[in-house]
Amino acid sequence: MEFKGFSKKTLSFLASIRKNNNKEWFESHKSDYEELILNPSRLFVVEMGEHLQALEPTIHAVPKINKSLYRIYRDTRRMGANKEPIKHRIGIIFWQGNNKRMQSSSFYLHFSPEELYVAVGVRWFEKPMLDAYREYIGDESKRVELENVLKNIKVKDKGYTHLEKGYKRFPRGFTKEMTSADLALYKGMATYKLLDPHLIEDGEKFISTLYKIYEDMLPLQKLMYEVSLRVKED
Repeated sequence: MEFKGFSKKTLSFLASIRKNNNKEWFESHKSDYEELILNPSRLFVVEMGEHLQALEPTIHAVPKINKSLYRIYRDTRRMGANKEPIKHRIGIIFWQGNNKRMQSSSFYLHFSPEELYVAVGVRWFEKPMLDAYREYIGDESKRVELENVLKNIKVKDKGYTHLEKGYKRFPRGFTKEMTSADLALYKGMATYKLLDPHLIEDGEKFISTLYKIYEDMLPLQKLMYEVSLRVKED
């Protein structure tokens, strides 16, 4: 396997970005970024992608920026956006389907000096995906199926959990008396686990650990992909 893991210097480099978060500093350390983050991230996407395609053959694993990789520069123009120009948390995504990658069911991870976050599903819904999700769980049998999937993942007692509810009021068409009604109160639907970020330094262990987590969470991946197929085109 070409991917041998990230350097033991990677997490400290991310800590340095946070301490020196300006474009001038980053430009003078661009070669470090390429060596410690960008190049190994590309190798990781290829290696992990091959493993994930054994679980879901149509998963997209594209080792390019704005595909499976994210830009290191943050978009600070949006209202309320974090105004630090450089990201010190590195995200990688493997998505399924033709929707926008963040609105598709996906295998996702990010790492920072503090944590390695591993997740499956859709972490927040934009309106088309929210509408599709609510349409899906409007069927009682689908609500029960989703609730059972979440329970079965959590009951594995491996530190897996899922997002907290984001709404306090039930949307139109749902009432608290309905079976599994609380599922209508979510702004996203994903399960996740937090790990020691130093795991990224051991390529073989990193890949095998993620594969097992993603395999455990695969039922939610499949279900959320079903939801994504209901998204209506603008």
